[in-house]
Amino acid sequence: MNELTIGMLLLLALFTLLSAGLWIALTLIMVGMLGMALLGNDAFGLNYALATWGVLSDWSLAALPLFIWMGEILFRTRLAGNLFDGLRPWLAHLPGRMLHINILSCGMFAAVSGSSAATAATIGRMTLPELRRAGYDERMAIGTLAGAGTLGLLIPPSIILIVYGVAAEVSIARLFVAGVLPGILLVALFMGFTMLWALRHTDAMPADQHCYSWRDKYQSLLNLLPVGSLVALVLGSIFAGWVTPTEAAALGVLGALLLALSGGELSVSLLADSLMGAVKTACMILFILAGAAFLTLAMGFIGLPSMLATEIAQLGLSPLALIACLTLLFVLLGCFLDGISVVLLTTSVVLPMVQQAGIDPLWFGIYLVLVVEMSQITPPVGFNLFVIQDLTGRDMLYIARCALPFFLLLLLACVLITLWPDIVTALPTMM
Repeated sequence: MNELTIGMLLLLALFTLLSAGLWIALTLIMVGMLGMALLGNDAFGLNYALATWGVLSDWSLAALPLFIWMGEILFRTRLAGNLFDGLRPWLAHLPGRMLHINILSCGMFAAVSGSSAATAATIGRMTLPELRRAGYDERMAIGTLAGAGTLGLLIPPSIILIVYGVAAEVSIARLFVAGVLPGILLVALFMGFTMLWALRHTDAMPADQHCYSWRDKYQSLLNLLPVGSLVALVLGSIFAGWVTPTEAAALGVLGALLLALSGGELSVSLLADSLMGAVKTACMILFILAGAAFLTLAMGFIGLPSMLATEIAQLGLSPLALIACLTLLFVLLGCFLDGISVVLLTTSVVLPMVQQAGIDPLWFGIYLVLVVEMSQITPPVGFNLFVIQDLTGRDMLYIARCALPFFLLLLLACVLITLWPDIVTALPTMM
């Protein structure tokens, strides 16, 4: 049985088990065991131990549960409300007005949460009722939240960038720095589209009922001070080279606890709930990471990654053609898998092709996260769609239609960083 036949059998087994509703991590382990069995290798336990220890013992992964815990703490505080109150006076006279609060609040919360789902859920709970009461168009309110909620995957500290950095052996600190300009680019694209929409649909915009003085605007900045200070503490310390991402994560947890304490919200229940939430999320991610490491080892025994890389190299695809094909592949995978699973499933197979094509793994990491962001708002398994469906009670296809313009903007961002890769690589080269 040759490599291609084994690969097709493993792919069929993978989608069969996922369709049956089996846990992703267990699916990866079982497919890896099947691949080794087809080769006549029955040392499953030894190989699983070797593969998972090599990945899970990486000290860089210590940042993962800490950043998740930081986000869980802030998720249970009034941070989102402070963002809303702090941004409202500054956006009152901008075309689109309060719709921009969704975008900017998500961008700022993403910089301290690292999670797309947490960003969409936290900001959506605050903004969607307010926008509905103010009479804003529901489709745009949902669309801006769905699109901007994906920023949690890109704007550092991003959990998925940590996972990619470990899987691809790329510096996590450099990945964090590389995600800053693309994150700002996305915020600018989302706000620009919202302003154009508001100018073209003036009849759908409610009348401006508030008049804010410059004194009101400056006083509102006090509401942005807590999150701004935490962002400066976490990201500034990494950019300055004072601490590693893991140490910055510990500082972030300390800062989040101090914010909760200063707001009178720190309690035993908050600590217990945030710790339990962080443990559940971190264990889920690490279990998937272990399963992906075992499957990667099995595929290495089969020789599937090198075979695919050789076959694609023989096709003579240009780097742009390769990126186009990979974009389609990742979006299709994202329709059925969550973002972290897509990264872990594909990195070991795709990275050799990417490096052979002369593409920078650092740039590819940011590109991959952008494509995974697109999958967060594509049915049937777009996580942000599930979150917003729970908040609004609307049908998922309706929410997906609302998010379609922002899906296209994410695709435009992929095109822009492909045409001008310096958007990604400029800041890391200064480190």
